[in-house]
Amino acid sequence: MELKELIISLCSMLSVSGYEYRSFERLRSLVGDSFDEIEQDGVGNILLIRRCEKQSPAKVLIDTHFDEIGMIVTGISEGGFVSVAPIGGIDSAILPSSDVTIYGKRDIRGVLSSVPPHLRRDSDSKKLSEISELFIDTGYPKEELLELISIGTPVGFAPVYTELLNRSICGKSFDNKACTAAAIFALSDIPKSELAADVYLLLSAHEESVRTGGVAPAAFGIDPDYAMVIDVNLAAVPDVPKSETVEYGKGISISVSAITDRRLTKMTEELCRDNEIGFYRVAAPSSTGTNAAALCLVGRGVPTVDVGLPLKSMHTYNETISLDDAEALSALVRHFVCSEKIKEAFVV
Repeated sequence: MELKELIISLCSMLSVSGYEYRSFERLRSLVGDSFDEIEQDGVGNILLIRRCEKQSPAKVLIDTHFDEIGMIVTGISEGGFVSVAPIGGIDSAILPSSDVTIYGKRDIRGVLSSVPPHLRRDSDSKKLSEISELFIDTGYPKEELLELISIGTPVGFAPVYTELLNRSICGKSFDNKACTAAAIFALSDIPKSELAADVYLLLSAHEESVRTGGVAPAAFGIDPDYAMVIDVNLAAVPDVPKSETVEYGKGISISVSAITDRRLTKMTEELCRDNEIGFYRVAAPSSTGTNAAALCLVGRGVPTVDVGLPLKSMHTYNETISLDDAEALSALVRHFVCSEKIKEAFVV
């Protein structure tokens, strides 16, 4: 399977934060026998493990959170209208008229209602509706809808993907399953003899909805020697401060932060230079805004490097990534887990 196909396959899965577990069997079927072990814990984290052939091997953790932003059903009304509340940071400006999927006993397509401009009062013309004021129009009679969904049913954006020029693709949930796909693509065919350590690829839960996410309990159980956290990063677009974004289509980002390990960060940069992988160094003084903040403080402390995939239109249903950047990320993961230099520096 090509990387683009894998990205779209993963991102199409239901993984609204708190409901990641519902795609476990589908994920297992997708990766097949590429990993030695696939398991899920009580929090909803999914762990893919590849064993090396070494005696008393070190453990390297690659974290890519698997959950996505979405909504949850809060009410069902006459006429097939459904009220919802947000899960994760959704901007209400993008919601009116957006296509969604309600994941009930069967998938139900719907569209979020919108007040036509002809009917808006002048005082409301520039006012954004709160998500709690919007309704999903399903077209179902209420009685039939009640047989298919209930309070608490998850809702996600419709899985529609478009290929743009210059090897860009757009659609929902690239945050962060595009990074998951890049890691799976990198790890699935590395010969065991080339792995520097046992590799634990963590598809962590709850990152979008809970501040510390599911990464901490998973990492506590794994007790890794060193780790890489991978998440999307804000790609440069017009009218956004350059200091808060990264270049698009030219590689990945590596954070320099008080919470990341300086030596591991430097060695990861060296891997990029040695293997001609494009990267940008970004300053994240006190926090990277990723799972790195929780991971580095687990147990005795896990040396962690934070890597980012440039992404446009974050937290919308048309997030946009460059396949060139995704391939650069996948190449870095491959070299990272095979690097004896890094392993020897961080194994206690």
